[in-house]
Amino acid sequence: MSGWPILSVVTFLPLVGALFVALIRGDDEVARRNARFVALWATLITFLLSLLIWIYFDAGTEEFQFVEEAPWLGGSISYRMGVDGISMLFVILTTFLMPFCILASWVAIDKRVKEYIIAFLVLETLMIGVFCALDLVLFYLFFEAGLIPMFLIIGVWGGQRRVYASYKFFLYTLLGSVLMLIAMMAIYWEAGTTNIIELLEFDFPAGMQTWLWLAFFASFAVKMPMWPVHTWLPDAHVEAPTAGSVILAGILLKMGGYGFLRFSLPMFPIASDMFAPLVFTLSVVAIIYTSLVALMQEDIKKLIAYSSVAHMGFVTMGIFTGTVQGIHGGLFQMLSHGIVSGALFLCVGVVYDRMHTREISAYGGLVNRMPLYAVAFLVFTMANVGLPGTSGFVGEFLTLLAAFETNTWVAFFATTGVILSAGYALWLYRRVVFGELTKDSLKNIMDVDRRELVIIVPLVFLTILFGVYPAPILDVTEVSVENLARDYSDALAAAKAAVETAGIGAH
Repeated sequence: MSGWPILSVVTFLPLVGALFVALIRGDDEVARRNARFVALWATLITFLLSLLIWIYFDAGTEEFQFVEEAPWLGGSISYRMGVDGISMLFVILTTFLMPFCILASWVAIDKRVKEYIIAFLVLETLMIGVFCALDLVLFYLFFEAGLIPMFLIIGVWGGQRRVYASYKFFLYTLLGSVLMLIAMMAIYWEAGTTNIIELLEFDFPAGMQTWLWLAFFASFAVKMPMWPVHTWLPDAHVEAPTAGSVILAGILLKMGGYGFLRFSLPMFPIASDMFAPLVFTLSVVAIIYTSLVALMQEDIKKLIAYSSVAHMGFVTMGIFTGTVQGIHGGLFQMLSHGIVSGALFLCVGVVYDRMHTREISAYGGLVNRMPLYAVAFLVFTMANVGLPGTSGFVGEFLTLLAAFETNTWVAFFATTGVILSAGYALWLYRRVVFGELTKDSLKNIMDVDRRELVIIVPLVFLTILFGVYPAPILDVTEVSVENLARDYSDALAAAKAAVETAGIGAH
């Protein structure tokens, strides 16, 4: 693999696909079909190429791999790409979900199809870039530019209140990111470099760490989203088209967690330790409060959106324990949630395409007409609850284990979220799938077709596989996670020793 820029190829291949789509002339049915096929092939080839990154990845080293570097802006700001055990699987998750998004939009999107597909392919390039970037400026460019295609996807192809939802999404996420940009300038003035590999080794002064941490937190907390800056997410999910919701829940939410792991914890360990109680409090409130709000929802998408906020609460709780189990659990939970929540939104899309409503009260007794759909929906519902044997269990268990070691009360209150999630998820499943088929509108509804089976079956398989056998994920992340946890504890120990030495010197 040496000498071949695999990361740049995987990152920019969807952009090449977007260019081909843009060259398709006309807006008749043939042009739309051609655009869909070009996008499908572009995303499939990107996914297959990204698997080479996993195949050739050396899980035994903590170093960044497949590193590419080229001069870019002036002397110190370079085009730098690379992956480690923390970022690599997010690249695979992104490329894995994109073909399903194109397939999910095959029938549902019939206006301005070319523009829709171009937006998705551009968005894929920008999302992959976030996880590969090893330069602060490059990271910020990818991180922020991803707002634009998502803003258009919600605002043009969304529901009735799409303009309101897209502006809310854009303004919330942009506001936090402006503070992060100022912090990045301060980092450059202090360290003299934007190279993330060098910055991970740089020792920032304790006082400066506090402000830098808060600025980065403002951006990543909105992106996650953490309570109380989560209110843009339910609106965005409800108004977004099905594929937009899949990407929003599956990938864009994970950028906040990835940011905590890449920047907050390793670069600002003293501040991370100082603010950990705040993060634990916000995480527990998110887990309990949004689970209770989910119980009150009448819209299927809104219920799943609130459950996403609750599950991200487990992620932030696990990450800021600073322990191997906590970081492992947060990472696994993000990857599992990317598959499970994406699958749940795809399931909502299946019935929405048939009935054109997301109201829970409009359904009931679907098992009588859609047995295959009922089985798939059950698997994803159980994974969302965190049932042992599904991928949802592993991450939640590891984060709760780490939280219990760090603070028993945090673990106790967070565990109530598991019970509440069972409440809202099973309540939803019972209302939609079980019961008598009494509504006339549902009596002729068809079960999943071949296209929908192609989307759902791989997701069912992975949900069960990673629940029973999580090793493929944990083995890849192990060395990077252990290295991060060790550096974090070493930095805290060094800071404590310095404070004690200063205290002795003062006496």
